Amino acid sequence: MLNPLHQFEISPIFKMNIGNLDVSFTNSSVSVLAAVAVVYVFFSLCLRKRKLVPDRLQACVEVAYTFITQLIDDNVGTKGLRYFPFVFSVFFFILLGNLLGLVPYMFTFTSHIIVTFTLAMVVFLFVTILGICLHGFRFFTIFAPKGLPKFLVPVIVPIELISYMSRPISLSVRLFANMMAGHTMMKVFAGFAAMLGIFGVAPIAVNVILTGFETAIAVIQAYIFTILTCVYLNDAVHLH
Repeated sequence: MLNPLHQFEISPIFKMNIGNLDVSFTNSSVSVLAAVAVVYVFFSLCLRKRKLVPDRLQACVEVAYTFITQLIDDNVGTKGLRYFPFVFSVFFFILLGNLLGLVPYMFTFTSHIIVTFTLAMVVFLFVTILGICLHGFRFFTIFAPKGLPKFLVPVIVPIELISYMSRPISLSVRLFANMMAGHTMMKVFAGFAAMLGIFGVAPIAVNVILTGFETAIAVIQAYIFTILTCVYLNDAVHLH
């Protein structure tokens, strides 16, 4: 139980197999469903009785709406507001995934590279397909910035292509690494406190500080993932 990596192990709750495919319902599945349920229930309750003069709960929702709207407007422009539901869903899914991992006995699904990479690939494919649908083959001019001298095309285009194709990796690794490192550190100090017994006051104090720090990191990482999604959307909508 003192193993700091034990918290990242996926364990089945209900074992299910379809042929040779393991589709068991796991602790990770519970956390994913919990994140979706919390967002859905929270916004449903807050907007159940919409008022002209909002109460505190409705004000929270309006602040969240304004925050995402402003984020899109600043990075994509008014044309990007039609993609508000996508950006809104990305932000709150990651935010709840990060925050629920701080709740005792909950699983941090954003600490697994397969989850973050899948999220990053969804953003990458959405932006790429959107760019092609909006601009056709002109979308590929994104790899050759406007005004680029022709003799530099063989050098710049491969660099831009590699940079573009690495987006899912940079998006996913940043989120996964921050979540895994922070939770591992918290577990290490918790282990020190358990081993030291009544003398474990210092590790407990450090863990309290780390909990506040990790809460801030959870919010910041959701924000960074979302703002980069908006930047990529801007490339798809406006090209260079």
